[in-house]
Amino acid sequence: MGVEMEGQSVVIDRLRTSFRSGVTVPESFRLAQLEALFSLIKENETQILQALHQDLAKPKFEAVLSEIDMVTNELCFAINNLRTWMQPEYVGKNLATKLDDCFVRREPLGVVLIIGAWNYPLQLILLPLVGAIAAGNCAVVKPSEISQATEKLLAELIPKYLSQECYAVVCGGAEETKTLLEHRFDHIFYTGSQVVARSILQAAAIHLTPVTLELGGKCPCLIYGRLDIKAAARRLVWAKFFNAGQSCVAPDYVLCTPLTRDALIPAIREALETFYTPQPRQCPDMGRIVTDKHWTRLTEMLKRSTGTVAIGGESDKEEKYIEPTVLVDVKETDSLMEEEIFGPILPILTIETLEEGIDFINRREKPLALYVFSDEPPVVTKVLENSSSGGFCSNDGIVHMTLPGLPFGGVGASGMGSYHGRWGFETFSHRRACMLRGWGLERVNVLRYPPYQESSLGWLRWATGAKKGWAGCSVM
Repeated sequence: MGVEMEGQSVVIDRLRTSFRSGVTVPESFRLAQLEALFSLIKENETQILQALHQDLAKPKFEAVLSEIDMVTNELCFAINNLRTWMQPEYVGKNLATKLDDCFVRREPLGVVLIIGAWNYPLQLILLPLVGAIAAGNCAVVKPSEISQATEKLLAELIPKYLSQECYAVVCGGAEETKTLLEHRFDHIFYTGSQVVARSILQAAAIHLTPVTLELGGKCPCLIYGRLDIKAAARRLVWAKFFNAGQSCVAPDYVLCTPLTRDALIPAIREALETFYTPQPRQCPDMGRIVTDKHWTRLTEMLKRSTGTVAIGGESDKEEKYIEPTVLVDVKETDSLMEEEIFGPILPILTIETLEEGIDFINRREKPLALYVFSDEPPVVTKVLENSSSGGFCSNDGIVHMTLPGLPFGGVGASGMGSYHGRWGFETFSHRRACMLRGWGLERVNVLRYPPYQESSLGWLRWATGAKKGWAGCSVM
């Protein structure tokens, strides 16, 4: 059931009318919709798993962890904390406002647009939707047309479980998205590529619409100093080849010394054979590339590389299969370093010093995630304090994004804004500054009225000014 039958304008007008009626504001409504979304997932888990396997040959284990449980955990977190999030936040006051109520009130933005991506087609639509619902908004969701089975399933299920007066699904490709962006929304949340993000920013600028952009980039993994090389290889292999490498937070390339590289390669080979057997093509735990177009992009990138294939390298277009592949002797100018790989190909570049590795990372665009593998705390601290990235994790990959208490988002070219947990609620909320005053103390207020007096100015500056070492009056 899609929007096409009614037309985008009719649906958006209906949602805007619903929002203006105030139906989405009460806590009871928000909770009911969050509970309904939870039921959508639990009651249709088999169909969801089938759709994800059809789109990406995603193993059940990976689908449950990264799609189903990610969303249900987010829902539980929002349901359990919603009342707290909705409470006014009282702020410190000065002497001139001591008798006033001064607080921040979180209010819904209105009708928001959520555009998802194909690599995690359920998670990347429903996680931001949780934040939008919790914050009291109406929402139009646009699943990726590339993951067709999941798109179709979401279009069928969302209208069955959520209020059709407040939430709608738009299906289609680039033309439908372009038309959708011509409408005015109160916020646009997009997950995807930097190229499309620029178009979304241009469309949003016409209506001065705020945006959240969850993009990608080349996430580095810097391996340096003393460490358990076998454990490092297992964690690296898991993070890189999960979902066939089609994760925006997957380690995109490795930086290490030649000595570490020589020890890492056999450890990676051992981990790959343990995880995916010596014949990964036949292994049910190895996913596939989403489309022929994406398969061709990856294999062409691999053909142009001047690096040496140390592990893997085989591919099959009919199956959209690419073997987990590791390359060494890769240069900074290599084809594999031109853009985000987004597939099961891992280049290893060598450095001589930690400072050289940090400088290499800082010369490039700020990544969505930065990983450091080392048993030496000073190494981890030095990289953390001398770099910038959307997220940071030491001695593992991807797992930092699974914790609802941590914001997930990029910086610079890897995105703007964040979500997950309360951060999603805040993204879809307006923080309204509120001051409630009475009519008392009018005799004091005359100090600020014309005709201005020099003596009055001194009193006002004393009553309203901040003092060093003074955080303000009681927040209550």
